Order: sequence, then structure tokens, then C-alpha cells
Amino acid sequence: MLTPFHLAIQVRDLDEAREFYGNRLGLPQGRSSDQWIDYNLFGHQLVVHLNPRIGRDGQVNQMNNHVDGHGVPVPHFGVVLTLPDWEALAAKLRALDTQFIIEPYVRFKGQPGEQATLFFMDPSGNALEFKAFADIETQLFAV
Repeated sequence: MLTPFHLAIQVRDLDEAREFYGNRLGLPQGRSSDQWIDYNLFGHQLVVHLNPRIGRDGQVNQMNNHVDGHGVPVPHFGVVLTLPDWEALAAKLRALDTQFIIEPYVRFKGQPGEQATLFFMDPSGNALEFKAFADIETQLFAV
């Protein structure tokens, strides 16, 4: 059994983050203060921390690395889902007219580590990736 991870990220506005993570993505909210909010990210603890220095129009710094012909934003975070859960999330995000950095597709098709993936950003510029494998146990770390 995997143990839950804890990830803390910076956001420019807590109300904006609450709308995005709580309402748009539907993540259950945990504890909060006037400086941070806890979310249940598929069984993992995601904490968004207010950083007013980002500024209302600002974004967290990003760079891109090329992977399978796409500019993958770094840093990024997300969760490995089952394929049916990933497909449901991709459909939900499309229905919400999400602006994808990388549209949902299958990466490394026919190769070790073949995976369904998608990327998008939160309003503060934090990049999120959600991916899935046909068989997580054998493909997650395949070489």
C-alpha cells in the first residue's frame, strides 16, 4: 500500500484557489486558515499557501522540457489514476472548457511506460499533470 504524500504549493489568492481546487476540480477541503487551505487530492494532502508577492496577475515561474514532442511544464504535480478515473477526469475537464497545456492523449504509445496524460494550470500558474497506465504496477517505472 502506498502512503499519502503531502505537497504544499504557493497561490496568489485563496478565494481563487478555493474556486479552482474545491469547486472546479471538486477536491474535498480540509482544514484552512487565512493563509492556507488543505485539500484531499485523491487521498493525498495538497496544501495551497497564500503568497501575496506573486501578485494578482502574476504566475509561478515555469520552464519547459521536451517529452514525446510536447513542452512539459516544470515544475508540475499530479496523481497517477486508474485508466477509468483518468478518462472520467479528462471528460470532466473538457466539459468545463479547461485550457490544456497538453491535451489528453496517450504518450509513449506501444513502448514501455505507455501512459495516458494531460496537463493544465491552476490560476496561479502551478502546472498539474494527471496520468494513467493500463497496468500501474508494471508500467509506472518501466524502462
